Amino acid sequence: MKGTLTKLLFALALAAGSHSAMAASVWVVELEGAIGPASADYFMRALKRADSEGVELLVLRLDTPGGLDKAMRDMVKAILASPVPVATYVAPNGSRAASAGTYIMYASHIAAMAPATNIGSSTPVSIGGDGGSPFPIPTMPSSEDEESEDDAAEDEEPAEGQPGTAMERKVLNDSVAYIKGLAELRGRNVEWAEATVLEASNLTAVEALEANVIDLIADDLDALLAELNGRTVSAGGVDITLNTVEPNVEIIEPDWRYELLGIITDPNVAYILLMIGIYGLILEFYNPGVGIGAVVGVICLLLGAFALQMLPINYAGLALMVVGIGLLAAEAFSPSFGIFGIGGAIAFVMGSIMLMDTDLPAYQLSMQIIVAFSMLSVVVVLFCLREAFRSRRMKGATGKESMIGGRGQVLDDFINGAGRVQAFGETWQASDAQWQASPDVSEAPPASDIELKAGAGVTIVNVDGLRLIVARDSGHTEQRENQS
Repeated sequence: MKGTLTKLLFALALAAGSHSAMAASVWVVELEGAIGPASADYFMRALKRADSEGVELLVLRLDTPGGLDKAMRDMVKAILASPVPVATYVAPNGSRAASAGTYIMYASHIAAMAPATNIGSSTPVSIGGDGGSPFPIPTMPSSEDEESEDDAAEDEEPAEGQPGTAMERKVLNDSVAYIKGLAELRGRNVEWAEATVLEASNLTAVEALEANVIDLIADDLDALLAELNGRTVSAGGVDITLNTVEPNVEIIEPDWRYELLGIITDPNVAYILLMIGIYGLILEFYNPGVGIGAVVGVICLLLGAFALQMLPINYAGLALMVVGIGLLAAEAFSPSFGIFGIGGAIAFVMGSIMLMDTDLPAYQLSMQIIVAFSMLSVVVVLFCLREAFRSRRMKGATGKESMIGGRGQVLDDFINGAGRVQAFGETWQASDAQWQASPDVSEAPPASDIELKAGAGVTIVNVDGLRLIVARDSGHTEQRENQS
């Protein structure tokens, strides 16, 4: 009896261990806010690691108003190529998958929403940084409008029923084709996919389920996993039957890389880093030898440049900023009394305003920051102008100009207007300016009245080669000592 009980307990322990070993591993990645380079990098690295560790399912819990086109397309490519099934779950209640989030939902192997959430509004916003709003809602084009147009006609007025410029129509049609392709791949509603781009259509969770836009509605993560158990999906060209009974759920926390990218890819932070880097290098070149400006400048410049290459940059605006800073630097090193400085400040401000090539609110530069750095540029210009005018008024520090006006002392009595003086710590041959000024030596006063005596103070009025031209210094009394 005892042996039978032992075997029974052993079998139960073995079954429990087997059940634990067979429990599915489910990872949850949470993305909240605008989709950008940092969030795309975070998701793709998590998806790649999930593949290497044999994860059963990756759940992307999403709440986004949209984001950058490049970041969204990178995420979609990663999902389409992933051998690990991805379930995008719009949650918690009150969340949304707008704009770029809709594309990600359509690309996912499983699309789910919590109650009181919505999806849609996928019309691309206008490009070019012109401050416009999303493209106008177009009407359906006629057969004549569908005829191909030559690229040279991009700037012409669009035909009736067509939205905006040729470039806007290209972007719009590209977005429509992209989301329709995703809808066809996943067997979801193609007509609504087109409508959400052309007409900015939006659906609630219930409406999305009825329209075959999503696969299911789940109150929470546990309900979602329970609904997915036994469902078959195709991932990486292989049909996978999900086993999500009592899974090991792990929330993937953001690492330092995500935090760093999230900070520096903020357009305002990237802009500040870029400016600190540039002004640090200017300071180092203007006053070399310290090294702090160069070190800080290079680090900030590299971080700012790395962030900018991940953001939608208007290169015309960036070029204007570079030209403006170059003119400011030219003003600092070769003062033009305001011409370079004023032109550089104007170019810098205009380039800053044009810098971001998107109308998404989350990726706009703050006008306060632009004004602050513009004022700093003006201060730099004023400082350079002040130093330029000051240098023009300053007496030369070396050479002939620095010697004129200096004082010296006669070493021995001048004879015929010539003698030696002590000046600037050295002994110089000198000529008396008063003696040289006499037009006729025969008519000059007696030598005893005009000759400089030893110990007399003199002022240097000119320099002739290695000879000083001196004049009696009335402010000095003669220091000639009487000899017995």
